[in-house]
Amino acid sequence: MVWTSLHAKIHRTIRSRHLFERNQRLLIAVSGGQDSLCLIKLLLDLQSKWGWYLGIAHCDHRWRSDSQANANHVENLAKTWGISFYLETASKPINSEATARDWRYQALSAIAQANNYQYIVTGHTASDRAETLLYNLIRGTGADGLQALTWQRPLTTGIMLVRPFLEITRTQTEQFCQEFKLPIWEDSTNQDLQYARNRIRQELLPYLRDNFNPQVESALAQTAELLQAEVEYLEEVAEQLRKKAMGIEDEEDSLTPHLPLRLNRRILQKAPLAVQRRVMRQVLQQILTDAASFEHIEKLTALIIAPNRSQTDPFPGGAIAQVEGDWICFKC
Repeated sequence: MVWTSLHAKIHRTIRSRHLFERNQRLLIAVSGGQDSLCLIKLLLDLQSKWGWYLGIAHCDHRWRSDSQANANHVENLAKTWGISFYLETASKPINSEATARDWRYQALSAIAQANNYQYIVTGHTASDRAETLLYNLIRGTGADGLQALTWQRPLTTGIMLVRPFLEITRTQTEQFCQEFKLPIWEDSTNQDLQYARNRIRQELLPYLRDNFNPQVESALAQTAELLQAEVEYLEEVAEQLRKKAMGIEDEEDSLTPHLPLRLNRRILQKAPLAVQRRVMRQVLQQILTDAASFEHIEKLTALIIAPNRSQTDPFPGGAIAQVEGDWICFKC
């Protein structure tokens, strides 16, 4: 086996960030593109050092005429490498990026659960992290959206999603595939500029690279990394303040959405605005079925210093929040 600098880097990253344990079962999401082929090749080469059991999963969205041929290509690679292969095909073509992502993670989770894999591993790179930061920034978001691609997060009970390539750029994975002559499957939809992410990848990032910073992808990925640690800290502070404002001592109660619900304004008034907003978002997560918008959070935060009897408009689902002396009370 040829040991490259990329082998060494990923080996160090997995060990230093505790992404995987030894002798675990890893399900690798492989599209056939350069990032996923680079990922599976590296994990195969590191397998002898870690004792992993590797499997390959491919999700066919049926949104390209060659999607079946693409799936066959990945299956043949799995057979060549002697790796278990799992295929999930959409019942009908999926054309929305967001819908495709949700379906893909559901499919991968189902495969992992059925076959006893503890980890699902994807080839998201620093380039993807940079694109996600720009995409969410343009749409409007806070720090949480800017750091959305994290090293690992739980997908479902007992299954962790892991992204070991977040310090590796797409240029590096391309060079690796060329060096080892890996048979990349070119996805034609990556060139389709009707998708916002493709315009960021094909037009915006090259412009920023040429006119502002040749290392813009790495710089943006580092920004996301810094934000991730800050978001984790602020969320923890906000959670402790929320429990105090709600008078919660039992951990079970803090996770149970229920109305009526109330918050002590005097406790919240002592906190910085950034923490107040996070408390209100955590509260809204308990009573809303969809993610809270900026407007939802702002009108609820305003009640912390509002006059007595002030109240919000109804939130989706019909609940309102009203000031009653020292308390903000939620009612149906």
